Amino acid sequence: MQKYDPVALSETLSPFDFREVAPFNGAAFGMYYGDHLAQADWELHPDTDELLMVLRGSVTVEILVGADRQRIPLEAGQFVIVPKGHWHRHVDVREVVELFFTPGATVESTDDPRLASSNRADA
Repeated sequence: MQKYDPVALSETLSPFDFREVAPFNGAAFGMYYGDHLAQADWELHPDTDELLMVLRGSVTVEILVGADRQRIPLEAGQFVIVPKGHWHRHVDVREVVELFFTPGATVESTDDPRLASSNRADA
């Protein structure tokens, strides 16, 4: 068995860097560090939920639910589960260190995915 220290690992990350932390059930926990970002690109996971847990700093996770946008502000010690099949992105990123678990596929879109039919998960 191995002990993992994601906060210590985050000290080695550059801004907007992603790094695998530990394997888990055929996938891996990962780390993300970001700062001073108004908004990231959209992403969707068609076959799995995603865990996003803030270890330091703050971020708002914006999730598209039908025609609505749900914004979930997160600070250190808080997490959200993004349900599979929902477009989401990070907004208002401030010195965030985030642990994430995304065991499935990822689809990305730079534009609002509701307007870009070619970015649909079922396309």
